[in-house]
Amino acid sequence: MKIGDRVRYLNAVGGGVITKFQDKNVVVVLEDDGFETPVLTRELVVIQETNQLNFPVSETNQSFLQNNNNEQSSVVKQKKYEFDDAQETPQGEKLNLYLAFVALNIKQLQTSEMELYVINDSNYYIDFQLIKGKNHTQSVFSDTIEPQTKLFVEKITKEQVNDCEFIVCQGFAFKNNKTFDLKPTIDISLKINTVDFYKLHSFVGNDYFDDNAMIVCVLANDFPPVSNLIDPEALKEAMEQKRFQPTKKQFAPPKKVEILEIDLHINELIDITNGLNNSDMLQIQLDKFNAVMKENIKHKGQKIIFIHGKGEGVLRKEIENQLKKFYKGCTFQDASFQQYGFGATQVLIG
Repeated sequence: MKIGDRVRYLNAVGGGVITKFQDKNVVVVLEDDGFETPVLTRELVVIQETNQLNFPVSETNQSFLQNNNNEQSSVVKQKKYEFDDAQETPQGEKLNLYLAFVALNIKQLQTSEMELYVINDSNYYIDFQLIKGKNHTQSVFSDTIEPQTKLFVEKITKEQVNDCEFIVCQGFAFKNNKTFDLKPTIDISLKINTVDFYKLHSFVGNDYFDDNAMIVCVLANDFPPVSNLIDPEALKEAMEQKRFQPTKKQFAPPKKVEILEIDLHINELIDITNGLNNSDMLQIQLDKFNAVMKENIKHKGQKIIFIHGKGEGVLRKEIENQLKKFYKGCTFQDASFQQYGFGATQVLIG
């Protein structure tokens, strides 16, 4: 787009002439009623270009423009559209729009140039604009495509292939001098995997060219393909993310409690027993028993083995009495016979 071009609004009625650029994405349009309106370039389609002298470009001055401008520019020719209504088909009442890439040398895809075409397989005229780029966009083609026809857009060199990764197709469909079903405004963003340009199986037989071509669908029966509505990068990111799952309450594994072994034999508790009678020695043993129990009474699940020996069973009997009287929350039983014989009592703190 440039100053002097006549444009039409894509999403509103009206249009006018571009008078200036506010920035790279916004132009000021002078409308027919004399008002100037700032508009995003992506909301416009050029319907008549001008040359560097602001004269409308036509077939008669096309050679003048090419001879006086070293840069190649897209030239809109004034056309007289003469589509025969008798050529309409029932299938053509739905918009089917495609981009086609034709390799000039299919056997040398690594180096071959490509020709880009836009195909209008419908009964409608389409005022069409093709824009390249994601962050820095550039309008490379603007024209009206006749019904059931294809139109050459540009030749693409090997170095320009990467420029075709992001393409935006904009436009609107209409019929001349007759009523028609109103179609949605076309504004489709395409992301093409540029690696496909180098794969032979990407180029297939088709109904539009004698040669194999890579066909990219823009609209199929009035709607863009589902693949064009989903951002592949966003889909990949979503698939890679773990699905949220409620965190299950984690319980710490029970701590492994070491079993205490307390030997209550009198010679393990004191060094000298001279002068002590049986009653004195029994009291010393019971004092040790009670001291261990009080020290561990708060450690639920703690196992304690009191080794008292078999003997006459006096100490064992007193331990059982103490447990029943002062430690009712604890359980007790004979300790392992294999380890202690019948001379030990196991207590479980409860």
